[in-house]
Amino acid sequence: MIWRALRWILFRFDPELIHRLAVAALRALGWCPLARRVRPRAAPSLAVETLGLHFDHPLGLAAGFDKGEVIAPGLFALGFSHVEIGTLTPRPQAGNPRPRLFRLPEHRALLNRMGFNNDGAEACAERLARLAPARRPGVVGVNVGKNKTTPNDRAGDDYLACIDRLHASADYLVVNISSPNTPGLRELQQRDALERLLRVCVDRARSLPVPKPLLVKLAPDLSGEALDEAVDVALAVGASGIVATNTTIQRPGAVASHPRAAETGGLSGEPLAALATFALRRVYARAGGRIPIVGVGGVMNAEDAYARVRSGATLVQAYTGYIYAGPGFVAGVLAGLERLLKRDGFSSICDAVGADVRRGA
Repeated sequence: MIWRALRWILFRFDPELIHRLAVAALRALGWCPLARRVRPRAAPSLAVETLGLHFDHPLGLAAGFDKGEVIAPGLFALGFSHVEIGTLTPRPQAGNPRPRLFRLPEHRALLNRMGFNNDGAEACAERLARLAPARRPGVVGVNVGKNKTTPNDRAGDDYLACIDRLHASADYLVVNISSPNTPGLRELQQRDALERLLRVCVDRARSLPVPKPLLVKLAPDLSGEALDEAVDVALAVGASGIVATNTTIQRPGAVASHPRAAETGGLSGEPLAALATFALRRVYARAGGRIPIVGVGGVMNAEDAYARVRSGATLVQAYTGYIYAGPGFVAGVLAGLERLLKRDGFSSICDAVGADVRRGA
């Protein structure tokens, strides 16, 4: 009830102003030793081993919230098992003109056209390098992209530049080719372009002094056949995993009649759930368990997170769900996941991965 009242007040103000205030609050929280000691803990049954890494539980914060400010310590204090930073570009980028972030509270959704606003790979790398091990009790992923002014035929140069500068402080890397807010970026999901780009990125990640897992993030707007092709390419070039999915350019259901529906940009939150789950199930079925999948899009509560696991997600990420549920989001999801596992007779969250797809549900 307290959070609902506070959210009502916060939602009266500009979303980017509130984001800046949240960043400042999380930065302060990350320096608080007490916060680190009382962070929500997960039951052993929720632990996940994947990508050569240990995750206390499957729920992480999706890319887009920490845009390179490196407020991960504060987010870990809230209980997230992993935080994906980015999207980062080689050069600093202001992003698209404002307004570019909109709330749709009637639909528990957000609409954004941020445009990869960030301080650049160099600034983020320096911040990450200053992060003491004690202040990163979870897994840190880094999501990389290209600058808006870089043509697609030179996109590989930007992705490799980010990998080269950021890998030292990243536990895993994600190639983002699916944001709808950089013109032409989604064209890199076409088979030939995807194969060229992913191959050079995977080769670079493997050749690092300490090789890093490299995943690719796909859009929910791809057709089933295009999703199959993307999975085939990811497997052929040796990608470590797939993130499914980014935001959607569609306006499903009642969102189509919302006053903001005509705004360009990517939709996230509850209305994205069906599209993201379809993509996740298709990717899981095509991959056949050969690589892990991170399920993202419309994860608003424990039931949503559990549904993604049963649909094939080894890990789950949220962003909009956290915005609407507030600081208690992770604790609530963890408690719900424990209850749901016990209800269904699973001794480990890993046993539930893909259960619905395997039985044709």
